Amino acid sequence: MITRPQASVYLILGPALAIATYYLCYLSFGFESVAAITAAITVLTVTWWVTEALPIPITSLLPFALLPLFNVVGHREVSAAFGSHVILLLMGAFMLSKSLEKAGVHKRLAIIMINAIGSNSKKRLVLGFMIATAVLSMWISNTATVLIMLPIALAVLASVEERPLKVALILGIAYAASVGGVGTLIGTPPNVIFAGLYEQQSGQEFGFVTWMMVGIPCVIIAIPMMAIWLTRHLSGPLQVNLPTLGPWQSEEIRTLSVFGLAVLAWITRNAPFGGWSELFGVNGAGDSTVALAAVIVMFIVPNGKGSRLLDWETAVAIPWGMLLLFAGGIALATGFTASGLSTLIGDGLSRFTEFPLLITLLLLCLSVTYLTEITSNTATATLLMPILYLVGINYGVDPAIFMIPAAMAASCAFMLPVATAPNAIAYGTGEIDIKDMVKEGAVLSFGVSSMLALVCYVVLDIAL
Repeated sequence: MITRPQASVYLILGPALAIATYYLCYLSFGFESVAAITAAITVLTVTWWVTEALPIPITSLLPFALLPLFNVVGHREVSAAFGSHVILLLMGAFMLSKSLEKAGVHKRLAIIMINAIGSNSKKRLVLGFMIATAVLSMWISNTATVLIMLPIALAVLASVEERPLKVALILGIAYAASVGGVGTLIGTPPNVIFAGLYEQQSGQEFGFVTWMMVGIPCVIIAIPMMAIWLTRHLSGPLQVNLPTLGPWQSEEIRTLSVFGLAVLAWITRNAPFGGWSELFGVNGAGDSTVALAAVIVMFIVPNGKGSRLLDWETAVAIPWGMLLLFAGGIALATGFTASGLSTLIGDGLSRFTEFPLLITLLLLCLSVTYLTEITSNTATATLLMPILYLVGINYGVDPAIFMIPAAMAASCAFMLPVATAPNAIAYGTGEIDIKDMVKEGAVLSFGVSSMLALVCYVVLDIAL
């Protein structure tokens, strides 16, 4: 986190870079004034995002104020970003995850998965925790997942003196939370940023199942890969006592049932054979429809304890600032198109078409991963998605082929505590050193990013 003196410097740096960008684009590159203004607003926004000179959600309001003020796009058009169905999908997903946390069902599922995989050896224990963490992280926030899993892990490790096991288990949970979010469209913010900007630019909705066709294989490959590396120095049996949670409670069963129906509805909305939306003639329904309907049901169904499965005090605790960030990114993309800046950037990126696609994807994933080591993954994704859409157009392929690997790679920064919230929480346990994270994370950041490029290269051509 930056200090107040640093924030003051960055508050000045942002406008200075924006002014310099405007004159550089207008006078040196010959941009139209409106395109140069859009570039300047983008630079200001990105500078304050990256440096956190202001809270990221507040910085995300800049496009809504500045684009209309400088006549780039009207206030009605730019305000439409808040009405994006992707924003509603994310809001609904956040509230559903809160209902799982409220019932405590996520902790029970984690223990069940760990027991199913086994905890009678050090390697199996680490793998079990990583698989349970990844599965939970597909549906609830990465941060919440780590906060659930780490106390269980630390309780297990309380009677263990072997430091390599502690390092492997704690880092394994943090890394699995980040990678698990790659599996579904709602798993982590960069995924939703991609979906919103892709639909805005192409006019086509990117479906829940289509994402999972790419995301799930990546998770299935990445988790064992990371577990093998982290446990390479571990061997031998292990006896641990996992928490016992008693019989299932009615609140847990009802919450899991409603959430399971929501997941089923997401998966079967358009498939097979047109899905239930075609069967029942409700083609206007989308993934956000399912999410919000499930939230309403959570508010209606009793929890068996005199309350409901979800209440407003719980639901209101979702990260509203994240919704502002997404809306700000969509608003910037609107400015790109309206000002003609997108066309100018696309022409400038035409040289990327000279590289083979696989090499381009590999370089892209590695670049995004290492950039995210020092910047917010949400801010990185918000900046890159409109640009990568244009790269895809110039390359002559579906832009999602570039956008999806970049969104996924933004979740694969494993080297530094500041890179992701799971990394920071793991480091905050006091059980690992930065050198442990750097040593293990450097290899895994490279390996997982390379794997993402390869899987996306193979699978996206089939899925799209």
